Amino acid sequence: MCRIMDHNEEEKIREIARLLPTAEINFELVQQAIQQMINAFGENPKRHGLLHTPERVARMYAELLEGYREDPIAMVNDAIFEVTYDEMVIVRDIEFFSLCEHHMLPFMGRAHVAYMPNGRVIGLSKIPRIVDLFARRLQVQERMTRQIADMLNALLVPSGVAVVVEGLHLCSMMRGVKKHDARMTTSTMLGAFRSNLATREEFLDNISRGATPMRF
Repeated sequence: MCRIMDHNEEEKIREIARLLPTAEINFELVQQAIQQMINAFGENPKRHGLLHTPERVARMYAELLEGYREDPIAMVNDAIFEVTYDEMVIVRDIEFFSLCEHHMLPFMGRAHVAYMPNGRVIGLSKIPRIVDLFARRLQVQERMTRQIADMLNALLVPSGVAVVVEGLHLCSMMRGVKKHDARMTTSTMLGAFRSNLATREEFLDNISRGATPMRF
């Protein structure tokens, strides 16, 4: 049976998502800024190869930052179901791409998400959508990991939620320390995954079994 969220639940979800529903990207301002940057770099914005670059970059940022403008209630739609099932549900190896808010360079990787149902489950495709909702913004990996867990926890009120995110950060690969193989792992454990060692170990064992190295 499909479950409909009430008004208070919807408001809680929107608060977790921290939507900016009126903050449509200002294409004209982005294009002006990119043109000024090209000038500042000592390049010629009128050069043939750069002539349409500001427009392209504005369209790119609209796509990469679309998580700010997605309505989480419309995204989930009617995909929460009342089901008698209380065993672990895991969706692993969800690839994501995000932008580091410190240098606006990409970081990318994969997320592993699990929950212990308590009368509600969510449609399979919605979990990667939740990951993208928070990945497609100016982000830090630690906050993104917690936001994914909090969102799922608020939607389902399960016995527990676990999220592990592995990321490769171009800001440390291309510049600064220039460590090409360094990767960052973050986790959030709520409910049974935090309080029950066996539950947590079952989840970690499942996401490590047969995992292949990240390649980008």
